[in-house]
Amino acid sequence: MEAQPIASSTRALRHMFLRDMVLTASIGVHPHEHTAPQRVRINVDLGVEDDGARPLSRQPVGRDEVGRVVDYEKLADRVRGIVAAGHVRLVETLAERIAEACLADRRVHLARVRVEKLDIFADATSAGVEIERSQRDLSTSPQAAVNGEARGCRRLTEE
Repeated sequence: MEAQPIASSTRALRHMFLRDMVLTASIGVHPHEHTAPQRVRINVDLGVEDDGARPLSRQPVGRDEVGRVVDYEKLADRVRGIVAAGHVRLVETLAERIAEACLADRRVHLARVRVEKLDIFADATSAGVEIERSQRDLSTSPQAAVNGEARGCRRLTEE
């Protein structure tokens, strides 16, 4: 099954991504997984506001400054921090936490996150989950307003 493209000039979205980040995580439901960290591979795809795709009344190219874009170094640091924060039972929970952190930056309209356990089965490369969340998902959830206030809307930008 092929995922829909994220970048879109008509929706003024650029596709930002973090590929094949391999980290050691405390993850799993089984007792032995609570004491033995495992390798996970994380992929993040974001649909981010593209100020370079706006109508032609704008400058043809945006400012060459990190502050106007989502910073992939900050994104990688945030993912590392979420993974290092402590034991998580489900890959789904880890993926949801990463997506929520990405969507805390209002310029991120869409977050597609894949989390894979790499060493789980001898006869498979990986097992995991891919989720997709959007700002629209957050705004329709009754808990969204509470979560949005609690987590703050930290931007994934150099400050």
